Amino acid sequence: MQAPAAAERNKGPILEVLRQYAGQAGSGELRVLEVGAGAGLHAAHFARALPQTRWQPSDIDPQALRSIAAYVESTRVPNLLPPILLDVAQGWETWGGTQPTTLDLLVSINMMHIAELRCTEGLFKGAGVLLKPRGVLFTYG
Repeated sequence: MQAPAAAERNKGPILEVLRQYAGQAGSGELRVLEVGAGAGLHAAHFARALPQTRWQPSDIDPQALRSIAAYVESTRVPNLLPPILLDVAQGWETWGGTQPTTLDLLVSINMMHIAELRCTEGLFKGAGVLLKPRGVLFTYG
């Protein structure tokens, strides 16, 4: 499991903002897709703190996927799903079977400033299709 210092530092402030969105969605389970989950520290932290979510982490990097899987296994947070391989630059149809208008939150942390423009474009196109009418695309970094 990787634990990047930046992720450790910013997990608390990001969680406080996510809580605002998770609380606005009403009752019931919230479906969350995290694009570019990296090491998985955020996914584990947020899923534990937001038990009303069904947190789906994803990444394109095999090393990141292994780290996320290690977090899933070691934390045993029931609402944290095993990671999926996801290339945000590809069409939403390839995003692990996620269907249109089924996501409450689409989360992307520290991806846009390091990825190619086509990844950001893919993220916004996917958000436009996959988020529920009152769903939120949450970006940081």
